[in-house]
Amino acid sequence: MAKLNLVYYPDKVLETECEPVKQFDNKLIKLLNGMYDVMLEADGVGLAAPQVGISQQIAVVDVGDRHGKIELINPVIIEEYGEQKGPEGCLSFPGLFGDVTRANHIKVKALNRRGKPFTLEARGFLARAIQHEIDHLHGVLFTAKVTRYYEEDELGGEN
Repeated sequence: MAKLNLVYYPDKVLETECEPVKQFDNKLIKLLNGMYDVMLEADGVGLAAPQVGISQQIAVVDVGDRHGKIELINPVIIEEYGEQKGPEGCLSFPGLFGDVTRANHIKVKALNRRGKPFTLEARGFLARAIQHEIDHLHGVLFTAKVTRYYEEDELGGEN
């Protein structure tokens, strides 16, 4: 597989509803591994397949907590409650940050790299990151949910 590259707005793939994954094979595993590498290289906490030009329902998340690396294939949020508002950025919008309101607690149903279903509960920052990536899979960009934009220096070095 060729090295994956980040896709930046206004590339149309970022606003496209992604197709569900149907093939669970070595190609998918290589894609997941490559997406994780791109995310780490870009110093991100999440990456969705459209951000590397692939219109499939695949996302990886790693916020550095006890959950570690999370791979979400064909994810669906099945429960959400509470509310949190805070700054978000996006690897496809370098240097752009804004306040976004999201659910504080979610339960997600997804498939792993082998096609096995699992359920994950997340709160706080992890819940925020997962919701952001799932939005990407439906062509929804964080900019559609921003209530206030920040200059990069207003974040005090946070991303």
